[in-house]
This record gives sequence, structure tokens and C-alpha cells, in this order.
Amino acid sequence: MNHPVTELDQLQSRRSFLSASRVGLGATACASLLTRNNAAADPEKASQPRAKRVIFLFMAGAPSQVDLFDYKPDLHKHFKTELPQSVRKGQRVTAMTRGKQKLVAPSTFKFAQQGKSGVWMCELLPHLSGLADDLCLIHSFNTNAINHDPGKTSFCTGAEIPGKPSMGSWLSYGLGSLNKDLPDFVVMPSAFWSGRVNVQALYARLWGSGFLPSKFQGTSFQTVGDPVLFLSNPKGIDGKVRRTMLDSLARLNQKHLAEIGDPEIRTTIAQQEMAFRMQSSVPELTDISGEPKNVLEMYGPEVNKLGSYARNCLLARRMVERDVRFVQLFHRGWDHHSRLPDNMRGQCKDVDQPTAALLKDLKSRGLLKDTLVVFVGEFGRTVFGQGNITRDNYGRDHHPRCFSGWVAGGGIKGGMHYGKTDDFSYNVVENPVHVRDLHATMLHLLGVDHRTLTFPYQGLDQKLTGVEESRVITEIIS
Repeated sequence: MNHPVTELDQLQSRRSFLSASRVGLGATACASLLTRNNAAADPEKASQPRAKRVIFLFMAGAPSQVDLFDYKPDLHKHFKTELPQSVRKGQRVTAMTRGKQKLVAPSTFKFAQQGKSGVWMCELLPHLSGLADDLCLIHSFNTNAINHDPGKTSFCTGAEIPGKPSMGSWLSYGLGSLNKDLPDFVVMPSAFWSGRVNVQALYARLWGSGFLPSKFQGTSFQTVGDPVLFLSNPKGIDGKVRRTMLDSLARLNQKHLAEIGDPEIRTTIAQQEMAFRMQSSVPELTDISGEPKNVLEMYGPEVNKLGSYARNCLLARRMVERDVRFVQLFHRGWDHHSRLPDNMRGQCKDVDQPTAALLKDLKSRGLLKDTLVVFVGEFGRTVFGQGNITRDNYGRDHHPRCFSGWVAGGGIKGGMHYGKTDDFSYNVVENPVHVRDLHATMLHLLGVDHRTLTFPYQGLDQKLTGVEESRVITEIIS
């Protein structure tokens, strides 16, 4: 007699899944194969994947591009002068600065050219500056969202309105799993941060599956108790008893599935089975005691603190090493409407060394070449200041029309700037990159045409990139 879980795996073949949803790995792979020969004619079409995995470093709260990546030395000539109307162009602002003077606040931080490529980096990022030749700095990001929650929702799901599947869920659905003992999609929010002002909540819908089957939702790792909720056996239940219980439940659920055909029953059984396997795989994954001393030191002193960004970066490396498809880190504390210089110093201290260590660690293990790393917040910051503006103390408001981030690894050209802003880092003047374009590019690097990865819902073939025009940023792909 076959094991009930084995029978389930057979039942849950991609063919049966396709019959229920009309799209999935088969459709995506087929589209990729059919279009590969036409890539020269249409460079956006799916091609041989350059990346297998993604680590998304989400700086929640929106770091200031003016103070980190978008070097504007001439701004000091405009200190506390009104931002010209010709630059503002009637763009909307938040209620916090509506009707108030828009006085230019140049960055108090020094910039220098780094690496052989000579890209400009802020002094607050000395460790990342040493890896400048591995980074592609994108200065022309833009989004439609001017407030935090729709901004984060847009980056994570492709839409400002809640309810859509997250990117990690789309990848899990379209590409399938790379391993059998860990989730395809893992989320790790930092438990603490240095910028202790204006910290917004994170919602599970940011890593939810939306209208996709719930098996594709992200798994959030915890910092207290079990790394994954309800991982441990209940009191009085050992592994053998739990195995017997799961086998019995699988048989009952298979019978129920045969009767009503609800695909969520498959999800329930698959998740129960995954939880059982994770009882051994997750503790091994999260135990960093076997890491060499030099590796731990590379990530910095906070690597030994549960829930720190540094520890999460190390865990992210351990996850992609074990072929977790999509790992998303959230680090809050970047919402600097006041005391920006002090708060940003703390935030950069949180992330600079661990992020650089993650890249170096991936590179040394041969993993960076097929792991795409993304570093970005939900929008940017205004060049005009908030509060009592001085040379070394100011705040900045939300700015969705122009901001910076970077990508590395996974088929990306390193050591380059992409996109250009005006003299005030207020408008994109060359090669704009919308959030949808980033998503399309990430999918492309994973071998997926964003136009063909669809799911039928509410009378529309839904896509991560939605119905508006999106493009693959081919210029940054090696």
C-alpha cells in the first residue's frame, strides 16, 4: 500500500492543478520554451533563467535617496531656498507639507566614488561601498502611492489595493518548489531597529496569496518561541503519534477531496505535511551555532540577537543555500519626517554591514550569480525639508515620483547607475522605472514572461504586473 502522502503528491500533479486553475508551471514553462527562439525579436520574452532565487530587502518607511544614493552636490547652493514651481510641476504632496514652504534641505552627508566603476555612495554605507562594483543603482524608481500602506502593498503585490497575491506567491505558483522540506516563500521582519519614529505596521496580506490557492502564501518566521507558529508538537504528542495522525487525516481528506473537488483540501494536507517536515528542517536552518566565527563576525555583533536584521540576513543566506525560492526581509524605521540625519545614521548602522556580508557570503559560495538581491523602500523622500531646517538637522516628506534602490546578482550588471533625476532629485528625467517594471524584470530574470504568468479571477486573467504597461529593464541585464 502506498503511503498516503505519496498518493497525495501523485494526486496533486501539475496536470490536475492546471485543470483547476488553467495556468501554472506547465503554462509558464511552455511559454518560455515557445518564446525563447524569438527573444532577439522581443527581448522581454522569457529566456533561459539567470536567477533561481530572490532575496528582497525591503526598507519599510522609505529611505531618503537624497541622503543615500542620489548625489546632488549643487543642492548646497540652494539651502533653504524655495523649490521652484518649474521643478514641483504641481505634483501632489502629503497633508503634512500641503500649503507650506518647500525649502531645499541638502544632504548633510558626504559622498564619494567607489570601486572601479566609480559609482557614488554615501559615507553612511562604508561596507556596501566596498561592493559598489556588484551593485546596479537605480535612481529612477517611481510609484503611484504617496502613503506607506499602499506603497508597501504595491511593491509586494503589484497593486495598491489589498487582496492581490504577493510576488513570492506568484513565483511559488508559477515556478513550483525547489525543495521539499522548507517553504517556497519565507518572510522575516526585523524585531527591532534604530530609527524609532513613525513606524507603521506590517500586515500578513503583504505576503499573502490573495486569490491564488493558500498553499502559495508566505511563511513568516518568528523571533520568540517556535520559528514557525505551531511547529512544536502539542504536549503529550511525539513525532510517531503525529505521523500517524497526519496519515489518518490525509486519507480522510483525500476521500473528502474526491467527493467535492475543493483544491483547498489539497492545500490543507500539503501544509500539514510541510509542517511535519519542518519540525526537523527549520530548527536545523535557524541554528547558527555551527557557522564559522569569521562568518558571524562578518555579519556584525547583532547577528547573535534573535530578530535582528543581521541575523535575518544570515538566515536568508542559509535559506537560499537550501533553495528557498523567495526570501523577503522587512526592516522598519526609515520614516524620517524629523531628525533624519540622526535616525538615518542608526538605520544605516543596522543594515550596512549585514547587507554587505550577505552579498559577500553569497558570492563566496557561488550563490550570488543565480540569486537576485533587491534593496528598496516603498517610495522616496522630498528634497525639501520638514521641521526646523538646519544644515545638519531636517526631515523629509514622502515622494513617490523619484527614488533610488539597487539590485545585484542573478544576471544583473554590477557597477552601474541606471536612470537619472533632475538637479533636485525631484523628477525622473531619464529611464523611468515603475514598480511594475521592477516586477517584470525580476520575473524575466527568473525565466518568466510577466505577460504569460496569469490566473483567472473575476473575469480577468490576473497578472502580477496588472493591466497597465510594464517593461523589462533589459539595459541592466548582463
